[in-house]
Amino acid sequence: MNSDLGKLIAMFAPLSLISIGGINSTFPEMHRLAVEVHQWMSDEEFVRLYAISQAAPGPNLMVVTLIGWHVAGMLGGFVSMAAIVLPSATMTYFIARAWTRFREAKWRKAVQAGMIPVTLALVASSAYILVATVSRGSVLLILVTIATAILTTLTKVHPLLPLAAAGALGYFGVL
Repeated sequence: MNSDLGKLIAMFAPLSLISIGGINSTFPEMHRLAVEVHQWMSDEEFVRLYAISQAAPGPNLMVVTLIGWHVAGMLGGFVSMAAIVLPSATMTYFIARAWTRFREAKWRKAVQAGMIPVTLALVASSAYILVATVSRGSVLLILVTIATAILTTLTKVHPLLPLAAAGALGYFGVL
């Protein structure tokens, strides 16, 4: 087996099991492994693959396929996707059965309540890494990020509008 394929499996299979709240909660560790540990890509390449995956229709975990493809071609994309999906799908099947069985247990409610802040912190860490990587110290880019977060959180503006505006600003060299 290609050693990169084995490394992709070793990277994504464990991340699959801790991707509580979705693949974005594993983004900091995925970034660390792909960029710093294995040095498969630069910060900019990683963020570019993430942006492509978010702009494309489909699930958030498309970034996994793109990383695998970047590292080992089409087979790398398939292997990465299988490594991220199969462990968590199998675990979800068994946990869902137990979750239903113990629906009134105190420990179940405590575990569920405890997972909410952990998931939020993991997603916030992901956002921080994206902002830090993309902004590269640019105050303007940081302000655009904050303004977009406020706009999409506090108003009913559709997220595609700030995305289109940012694309236009980037096209004209403002950002």
